[in-house]
Amino acid sequence: MFNLEKNDRETFARIGKFYTAHGSFNTPVFMPVGTVGTVKAVSTVEIEEIGYEIILGNTYHLYLRPGPEIIKKFNSLHNFINWRGSILTDSGGYQVFSLNSLRKIKKNGVEFRSHIDGSKHLFTPENVIEYQKVFGSDIAMVLDVCPPYPSKYEDVKEAVILTNEWAKRSIERAKELNIKVFGIVQGGVFEDLRRFSAEFLVNLDFDGFAIGGLGIGEPKNEMWRIVEEVVKILPKDKPRYLMGIGKPEDFLEGIRRGVDMFDCVVPTRNARNGTLYTTCGRVLIKKEKYKYDKNPVDKNCECFTCKNYTRAYLRHLFNTGEVLALRLNTIHNLFYYFSLIKNIRQAIIDDKFNEFMIKFYELQKEEEND
Repeated sequence: MFNLEKNDRETFARIGKFYTAHGSFNTPVFMPVGTVGTVKAVSTVEIEEIGYEIILGNTYHLYLRPGPEIIKKFNSLHNFINWRGSILTDSGGYQVFSLNSLRKIKKNGVEFRSHIDGSKHLFTPENVIEYQKVFGSDIAMVLDVCPPYPSKYEDVKEAVILTNEWAKRSIERAKELNIKVFGIVQGGVFEDLRRFSAEFLVNLDFDGFAIGGLGIGEPKNEMWRIVEEVVKILPKDKPRYLMGIGKPEDFLEGIRRGVDMFDCVVPTRNARNGTLYTTCGRVLIKKEKYKYDKNPVDKNCECFTCKNYTRAYLRHLFNTGEVLALRLNTIHNLFYYFSLIKNIRQAIIDDKFNEFMIKFYELQKEEEND
C-alpha cells in the first residue's frame, strides 16, 4: 500500500510512504544495489545504521548464485543476508537481454546461457515471479524486454508488445502468490510507444510502476522528455520508479518531475573507484592535492568515515590498494546519498524544493576543476 502524503506546491515533487511485509519506506527513496545479496564492501548492519529502509537485489544473479534452493532453506533472502528492511528484486530482464549472443527471445520467455558456466536456462514471466516469491521479495519486478539504445522503431515496438503481454501474465501469477509487483514501462525514446506501454500497464492492477530502458546511452534531455511523458499517464496513488538512474543531480531532476524511487550502482561503484560525493561536488581522492589534507571528505558530513578519517589518509589507503579504502569510501557515499534524499524530503515538506535545487546546483562545483 502506498500513501501519498504531500505534493510540492511548485513542481511535481511529492513525498509518500510504501508499506511492505517488512515495515515501510519513505519516498522519495534511493535503494542501494545489492545485486547478489550484498551491497559491495559494506554489511547489511552498516546499511541499516545509515538509515536505509530498502535495498535492491537481482533475480538473474541470485537465481544463478546462490540459487533459489539455498535461499529457500533460509526461508527468505532477508534471513540469508541478515536484513530486516524491505527488498525489491529486479526481474533480471536487463541482465538477460544484455547477454546478446547468449540468449534467445521467445513468446513464452527468454532462453539464456549463464555468463558463469554456459549452462542453459529459461526465464518466463511466471517463473521469474515464482523465484522472487522464494526470495521473499517485498516488491517483485516483471520480466520485460529492454532493447538497447539506439534501436529501430519496429524493434522497440515489438519489445513493448511482448513486455505488455508478459506483464499481464506476471501480474496474474503475482496475484496467485500474493506478492507485490511493479509493471515496467518500455518504449525507448519513442513517445507514442511509451504512451502505449504506460496506458496498457495502468489498466492492470500493479502495486507500482517502473520506467525502464533509460540511462542506457540516450542523451539526458531525451531521458527527461520521456520521463515527463510517462509520469503524465501513471496514476498518482501508486509509486513511480525510475530504474537504474542515480547520480545526485538525477534525484532532483527526477523528483521534480514526480518520480518516487531510484536505484543505481553509481555511489558504490564510484566509491570503489575513488570518487566521493560531497555537498560541494566530487572529490577524486587519489589526487596529489589531498596528500597532506587534514580535512574530512566533507565538512558537512556526519558519517563514520568523515568523523574518523582525513582525506590524506583515505588517499593513502586508496593509492596503496588497501581494502579498507573501499569500505570507508562506500560508507561515505551511501551516507551522502541517504542524507541528500532525506534533505530533499524535508524540502518538499517545507515547500522549499525549488530553493533546495538552486542551492544544490550552486554548491556543485567539482573539486577537480578548482
